[in-house]
Amino acid sequence: MSNTAEIQCPRSVSEEDRARAQIYQLLGVLLVDTPSSELLQGLASLQGDETPLGSACKNLAALAERTNPYDAEREFNNLFVGLGRGELLPYASYYLTGFLNEKPLAELRTDLRTRGIKARSDVKEPEDHIGTLCEIMAGIITGEFPCDSGLPSQKAFFDAHLAKWAALFFTDLEEAQSAVFYAPVGSLGRAFMAVEADAFAIQ
Repeated sequence: MSNTAEIQCPRSVSEEDRARAQIYQLLGVLLVDTPSSELLQGLASLQGDETPLGSACKNLAALAERTNPYDAEREFNNLFVGLGRGELLPYASYYLTGFLNEKPLAELRTDLRTRGIKARSDVKEPEDHIGTLCEIMAGIITGEFPCDSGLPSQKAFFDAHLAKWAALFFTDLEEAQSAVFYAPVGSLGRAFMAVEADAFAIQ
């Protein structure tokens, strides 16, 4: 995935689904790697409103405007890399079992094989990394993968691999000691997971 908040849609999707995919893609980009100066500049232009999601967007824009790539990289490393490990371990297995590379990862890999989704060869992280899962959700929504991209398929993936832990991770990110720029990223993720959960609940 390129380091951009935009995603190219290989099939015709509604504006609502395009917006959903772009939020998932943005979260994926921010959580998988450090943001470039171009991405920070783009984030600084985000608009918001008084909803939890809109408020998170406004806060993220304000932080992006005064964050330089060096500080963002240092913060990213403190949060997710560290000496041995970062402040947070952004993996489904860890959040659901307390250990890395456990049953949730195996179940995810089985699901990805069934859907015809292959891990990128240049990605060294286990597939149950929160950023990777967000990127996969974006791809399912836009029809990037050979699997069914309809709402039932999206809901099945969300329920199986994000619903049980993603909101907790984003809350932890929002409140993390090392988080400054990434605090509103946590707020955005937490608010968006709530919107997605509510929308899928009525499907």
